[in-house]
Amino acid sequence: MGRNDKGHVGFIGLGTMGREMARNLLAAGHSVTAFDIVGSAVEELVSAGAIAATSPAQAAANADIAITMLPDTPQVEEVVYGAQGLLASPPAGRLVVDMSTISPVAVRRIHADLKAAGTDFIDAPVSGGPIGAKNAALSIMAGGEAEAFARAEPYFRAMGTTITHVGAPGAGQAVKLCNQLICGINIQAICEAIALGRASGVDLEQLRNVLLGGSAASWMLEKLGPAMISGDVGAGFRIDLMLKDLRLVQEQAQALSVPLPGTALVTSQYIEARAHGEGANGNQALFRVYDRMTNRD
Repeated sequence: MGRNDKGHVGFIGLGTMGREMARNLLAAGHSVTAFDIVGSAVEELVSAGAIAATSPAQAAANADIAITMLPDTPQVEEVVYGAQGLLASPPAGRLVVDMSTISPVAVRRIHADLKAAGTDFIDAPVSGGPIGAKNAALSIMAGGEAEAFARAEPYFRAMGTTITHVGAPGAGQAVKLCNQLICGINIQAICEAIALGRASGVDLEQLRNVLLGGSAASWMLEKLGPAMISGDVGAGFRIDLMLKDLRLVQEQAQALSVPLPGTALVTSQYIEARAHGEGANGNQALFRVYDRMTNRD
């Protein structure tokens, strides 16, 4: 099974999420050959025990499984279809897993093209953000054939705690888009509650603690609420990435004629945030939109 009993992984994409996921694969005993267009990201992972690769094809060459974790659909398509990509040089184990959040339409096309070339494909986007990635506590929602999912599951166990096969190719992405819809609107709701509480003169830490003890409690309120209250816009999951995910939600909804008025509203607010230079900030920086609307900027 590759270079050791645990299996050999070709990991492509070492951004905020990918580097932690690859580290957890190493910690679980898998060998990892890693590629990223940012050389320093590869060097950092090599210092943790990985092997460096200079292309996606090289990362996957001797791998039991190739995993991609990339920003958007075009980057995944380049890794799959490019001259040094996975379609031309599939992993030895003939299993590719994309853990990015990308278009479900693109996923189904990639699945069909890899399948025709004799390689299984799983779309397995994740939820849990950088904290979940670091702690190997991601929620992983996977679409694809059951046999391919079973082969990928041991690797998922090194990165996440909630691992679910949700259906056919593209189903993982569809579930992730539903997840992002809820996250975006939930962040908006927290921003509005903080804006109202602040204007009302209540202590915002007390407000958060009370809300966490009742039916308004949420992961976003627990994890991102303190940053919103303190004014911390530090990057975690960036505004730009949330806006990309909301764009994918809207595209899917329009293709299926599903009206999503709440999503449309919060998307416009994320656009406003990016227009004010917030794109590289953490997505909790949506609270800055409310600062501007209430003349607190």
